[in-house]
Amino acid sequence: MLFGSSGIRQKYGQDLIEIALALGPVLARRGGITLIGRDTRTTGPVLNRLIVAGIIACGGQVHDTGIVPTPAVAYATREVTTGVMITASHNPEEYNGFKLFNPDGSSFSGEQQVQVEEEMAVKEWNGWDGQGDLLEVDALPPYLRAISDRRSSLGGLPLVLDCGNGAGSVASPFLLRRLDAKLTCVNCNPAGRFGRPSEPLEEYLGYIGNLVRAGHAAGAVIHDGDADRMMAFDNRGRYISGDRLLMLFTLYLDAREVVTTYDASMAIEEIATVRRTPVGDTYVSAELASWGRFGGEPSGAWIFPDHSLCPDGPYAAALYAEIAREWDIAAEIDRMPAYPVLRESLPCDDAGDVMRRIGAASPTDGIRLSGEDGWCLIRASGTEPKIRLTAEGTDRKAAESMLSKGRSLLKTRKSA
Repeated sequence: MLFGSSGIRQKYGQDLIEIALALGPVLARRGGITLIGRDTRTTGPVLNRLIVAGIIACGGQVHDTGIVPTPAVAYATREVTTGVMITASHNPEEYNGFKLFNPDGSSFSGEQQVQVEEEMAVKEWNGWDGQGDLLEVDALPPYLRAISDRRSSLGGLPLVLDCGNGAGSVASPFLLRRLDAKLTCVNCNPAGRFGRPSEPLEEYLGYIGNLVRAGHAAGAVIHDGDADRMMAFDNRGRYISGDRLLMLFTLYLDAREVVTTYDASMAIEEIATVRRTPVGDTYVSAELASWGRFGGEPSGAWIFPDHSLCPDGPYAAALYAEIAREWDIAAEIDRMPAYPVLRESLPCDDAGDVMRRIGAASPTDGIRLSGEDGWCLIRASGTEPKIRLTAEGTDRKAAESMLSKGRSLLKTRKSA
């Protein structure tokens, strides 16, 4: 299976080049227009040209929008047949890949993914008189306008923004300034090389808290490589966990029905009616298509279904800034219910096989162990050769106990 929990993602090399060549004809056969965007990675242009060549050679029509955030491609897909984002999201620069979108902004379903993989084996090309066309378009203006029209003016709010030299660099600075934020920008040029690891984890962002405090900012917003994620710091310069951001957005939006994943904190259930899905924004958006006002993952993927079914980092950044103007976010965070959540990743080249050996029907969905005082989710990463463990307990001892049970299960079965 080429597709993981969020599209196709691999280290750049011969295999990825061949995938790009095979993907173009499949998209052409879907008919209509294919919209293509990419993040800032240096391998993006060649993969773009390979896909475009395959589409045109099979008579398809392409709209190329260049460097844009993933949610801009998803939003603009409502005007075409299929959207393609060339990105490896939060993975390091040596990775790249492809995300495919439907006109409602949702990622391709599992059934659609299987169909794409089957069709990639078909080698059919049009003759010289059956070629398609390429048109360069700009998907950013309508996307940014759609967000700014829904959010309030920030009235000169001081804010730190770190785009990680990714695709958010061409969108979030302009969006937040349009909303009248006073920005301190870090890594906000689309350099093609990331000034920090792309995944917006606390351990990679030690400099942000000092910038918030030194500039008396209302907080900070942080993106990954393709800006489908957004994480944040509060007005005291403290990193906000994904579980607390989930609750913050839920409270501000007064969202009574929330969709989140099995690895999210049980604290969200104290403030909303919750439906849970396997880890992966594809699952969350699929559930939000028929139920719920808001959804997301603790990894920083936030989905606002009345805007789009794609995780939207710039939209989340604008919303967070709006909350920061109206609320004392640090005080709100301190009032939230909280339980210890422990997360760790174990390198594992055969993660899928290991997960199957311990009884997982789907390696990336994983297995969830439940106890009286907590739970532990064990799953294969959908984007990297790792097994991820997440545990939560009513206190740290309970969380550590659940994490230990997860490790023990892996240890006893890994070499079976």
